[in-house]
Amino acid sequence: MKREFERFDMTAPPVRTKWYLRPLTIAISLPDLIKHGCRIEKKGMEGIKPPYVLLCNHNAFLDFKVATKAMWPARANYVVAIDGFIGREKLLRDVGCICKRKFTSDTRLVRNLSRTVKNGDIAVIYPEARYSLCGTTAVLPESLGKLCKLLKAPVVTLICHGHHINSPFWNLHDRGVRPTTAEMTLLFTPEELNEKPVDELNRRIVEAFQYDDYAWQKEHGVRITYKGRAEGLHKVLYQCPACGKEFRMASEGTKLFCRECGKEWELTELGELHALTGNTEFSHIPDWYEWERANVRREVEAGTYSSGELPVHVDTLPNAKRFIRLGNGTLVHDMNGFRCFGTDADGDPFEMIKPVPSLYSCHIEYEYLGKFGDCVDLNTLEDTWYIYPECEDYAVTKMALATEELYFDHMRRAGRPCGKGLA
Repeated sequence: MKREFERFDMTAPPVRTKWYLRPLTIAISLPDLIKHGCRIEKKGMEGIKPPYVLLCNHNAFLDFKVATKAMWPARANYVVAIDGFIGREKLLRDVGCICKRKFTSDTRLVRNLSRTVKNGDIAVIYPEARYSLCGTTAVLPESLGKLCKLLKAPVVTLICHGHHINSPFWNLHDRGVRPTTAEMTLLFTPEELNEKPVDELNRRIVEAFQYDDYAWQKEHGVRITYKGRAEGLHKVLYQCPACGKEFRMASEGTKLFCRECGKEWELTELGELHALTGNTEFSHIPDWYEWERANVRREVEAGTYSSGELPVHVDTLPNAKRFIRLGNGTLVHDMNGFRCFGTDADGDPFEMIKPVPSLYSCHIEYEYLGKFGDCVDLNTLEDTWYIYPECEDYAVTKMALATEELYFDHMRRAGRPCGKGLA
């Protein structure tokens, strides 16, 4: 018999932050803001009061605390992925969070954001929908300009710098970076939203979201003395530029190295890579990452990209109570998109198919919660699957890159190429 689960209620309207929780949100945020000497520069914000839409970049949990300070004392509703609600649904609803399943097109979210604006509050959106993998802008949805136009409220951006350097997605250890900076900028007035076409709105949003934390680090001379500062970097930089092998990279202490050819690089205190022997192929981490992307793009254009059949186990998150082990199975990611299939604990089959046009990007995790391992997160409107490959010879980073490149290739072939930085 097919297993049935209680589902998260995605139709519930957003809750205006309870009065007694408002001082708590700033009180929880202040210690880290003081620790990191957070500086917020406001541009064009004179006279701007709620309601408005706040678009934020996303590199670490510190982003939320900076946003709290930037908006204080106004009320806000925040779009938050369902895994953020686990075990604390009532609290997060009362604080003002709106639940979303990542990389799904959900009209219920649009209705809830409209309600937020009508309530006179701030609609906080993290349009990258995941932490940046290497401190640079992730792809933004092409629907963003249309959403802003629909909401008819001023649009403000909050771009933080130093959060990835302080606690990169591939190694969350707090490095004590100080000071971090942020710019809170009025991007559009309601009149501009009404006058400008969606393409122009999207172009300006993408421009506003250009950031590079490693360039920021070098520009400001921020030194990271943490002795394990390179540990985990191989999760992102999974292909060796010296020998070309994939999934043979490793890291320890301040070093990144290839287990195939033996080449080593040191991650300096200023966030630059330096080869210990031979040429330094890439000193700038985002350049290495984009080289990997270009290699994946060539596979996609040649029609040869495939993960092969990966053995996996799958955890499902139908509601905000806890993950439930769905079962063991197989994951395939290829020119057709994602297919995950297997059998659950009762021996019944399960399957999720995400064709290329349905997914412009995907969410991945490294060592989820510090103990569960690397995974890819696939969603429908009613369910979330965390899919864990049970093999060491594949990097979920390549899946994330391939998801985007497959989508871009599909759109080009359909005669609808995406704008720069959009999908």
